[in-house]
Amino acid sequence: MERPSGDTSGTVDTAQAEKAASVVPIPAPYDTVRPQRFDRGRMWTFRNFPTEYFQNTYGFAPDQEWRTKAKRGALKFGDKCSASFVSADGLVMTNHHCAREYVSAVSRSGESLLEDGFYASSPDAEREAEDLHVDQLVKVEDVTAKVYDGLRQGRQAGAQARQQRVESLEKKLTAAAAQRDSALKVRIQPAYQGAKYSAYTYRRYQDVRLVMAPELRLGYFGGAADNFSYPRYVLDVAFFRVYTAEGEPLQPTHHFSWDTDGAQAGEAVFAVGHPASTSRLRMVSQLKYERDHQLPNRLEVLRKRRGLIADYINSHPDSAAHYDLRNPFFTIKNTIESLRGQLRGLHDPYLRARRGMAVRTLRDSILAVDSLQQKYGQIIGEIQQLQQSKTVIADKRGAFVTFANLNLGSRILVRALHGYYHDFLRKRGAPPSRLRSIRQDAKRINNWPPGLEKAFLVAQFEEIRETYGAGHPTMQRLFKSRSPTQLADRLVQKSALMDSTSFMTLFNDGYLASDDPSVPVIEALAPMFLNINRQMRDIQNTEQTLSARLSRARFSIYGSAFPPNANGSLRISDGRVRSYPYNGTLAPPFTNFYGLYDQYFSHGGSAWSLPAQWVNATDSLELNTPLNLVSTNDISGGSSGSPLLNKDLEVVGVVFDSNTEGLPNEYLYRTRAARAISVDARGILEALRVVYDADRLVQEIRTGERPLAETAGAKE
Repeated sequence: MERPSGDTSGTVDTAQAEKAASVVPIPAPYDTVRPQRFDRGRMWTFRNFPTEYFQNTYGFAPDQEWRTKAKRGALKFGDKCSASFVSADGLVMTNHHCAREYVSAVSRSGESLLEDGFYASSPDAEREAEDLHVDQLVKVEDVTAKVYDGLRQGRQAGAQARQQRVESLEKKLTAAAAQRDSALKVRIQPAYQGAKYSAYTYRRYQDVRLVMAPELRLGYFGGAADNFSYPRYVLDVAFFRVYTAEGEPLQPTHHFSWDTDGAQAGEAVFAVGHPASTSRLRMVSQLKYERDHQLPNRLEVLRKRRGLIADYINSHPDSAAHYDLRNPFFTIKNTIESLRGQLRGLHDPYLRARRGMAVRTLRDSILAVDSLQQKYGQIIGEIQQLQQSKTVIADKRGAFVTFANLNLGSRILVRALHGYYHDFLRKRGAPPSRLRSIRQDAKRINNWPPGLEKAFLVAQFEEIRETYGAGHPTMQRLFKSRSPTQLADRLVQKSALMDSTSFMTLFNDGYLASDDPSVPVIEALAPMFLNINRQMRDIQNTEQTLSARLSRARFSIYGSAFPPNANGSLRISDGRVRSYPYNGTLAPPFTNFYGLYDQYFSHGGSAWSLPAQWVNATDSLELNTPLNLVSTNDISGGSSGSPLLNKDLEVVGVVFDSNTEGLPNEYLYRTRAARAISVDARGILEALRVVYDADRLVQEIRTGERPLAETAGAKE
């Protein structure tokens, strides 16, 4: 590890050093483990592009033109995924699993496009996804000084004060950008745990139309059984097109061409996307809290919700299809598998030891410099003490995991909470913009069937009562002589909050003044929820302030030699197509259509079933065509849909998953067996050409332009 720069003449305080060892204990036989260069990952920002590293590792130094194309060709897809422009006529590529909700949304009466797939054989057949947008990064500005200006150092420059400054500055910058172009949006995001802030200016495109999506059985081939596994045989890809305000296909200034020859084993590849989060700068004490409390609490609740939705889907398939319950069900299952993998990593003593040694090295470096010791010498211990405070309220916080969740919470309780909070803030004179934001969120809460709502209500009531105890005054007032089932049944039968339209009528008239039976329920539960949230938020604000100060110490020692945690901003990750050891053998770098059909015939249906047109295509497909591939690129949630590119910025695949060995990379980046999984560009083209007869799409991908008969676009 790099030693401190500047004055190193200070002597290490013996008492401080002994305390450091107690804060970061490293048990035998792992006390010889040492942190490695890329422990914090390879999700590089474009502002601190590692040009020298690329030159030394891959034999080329990307110039400004290369970096600009990489940035402008990449997109943020909706709020959760990544995507890219792959033609000069606004064609967008992402993952099927990122597109599911929009495929369902554009289905018409009598159609089931999620199940059956979709292909627009002509421009007129492309269908607009009304609630979908894609964002293209156009500018990044360092605003750290503007965020911290006027805030005193130490605890006074706390997380809450900084967040208020961020919100104010974000509005100001967005308003200024909108005067130049109404499509521009500004988002300020912290890096290095709040030690740095950047303003990201995006151009938002809101006319986005579905062009092609395969059947669910291909986009989710292998189902939950294959999730986060490899070898895989999945066509997890979808195509959309961006249109201008004039209704013409956009002609972006930058897009990624297609490498029809694909990548080779050992070849350098680059993923450009928006990874959502990593936790590689946290202290060991923070990871221990996450291991022992946060993750187990979330998993327990999510598993119960998964079971409730699964039971409903199995017993009421028609109703489940009507309410499109498969998408939230898939989301819950995916989240559970991801969290299980992270928890497994936190139980790995080697991972904890390597992280512990990194913390100890940082602490020793701080103590070796008098000026750093005076400013930052106590922070690691203070962060450890905060974990004890979090532990005290962890179970109560866990009882409300889904209470305010727009997707996984009881519809009645989530709507009631929005109505309660809106009326509460309105009486206190909250600004109209804050009230509008709550109203917009309230309108986004979808309806779902009474039977499932009752099950979710019962689960939520039971979790809160079990945590606080049946003798708690609020529990006695809430339930009286009723059971959770009886209370849930009454709400489902009598509350207007079962229906979105009826709820918004109450919301606009003043929800708390109504006689809806949900009002006394939320008046009992909301103060408990808000109180426990406030307690945890106060602790976390202090924790964030300390973490930001500690990261400033890191900068004094290491500079910007390592990338910040993923935070949803645009990153580029380098890697190589590479096999890895598993099950006593080697996982191949590529899978192909032979493997797809082997799974189909071996399992005889279920999660590995295929549509008839795929069964009939065995004689027409080039079965040795690569379908999926693995590489050492550093990814996380949010990377889904990222283009996988070669040195020439040509598409060789689209990232869709991590293998299970890669899930602990949330905390420590390793490449021995951790891999990113992508759909191979060659497999995509072969499927489009043979199975879907998507000639116009194949031609556009190969040439970068639509057929001449269709072209009449508008430039970006």
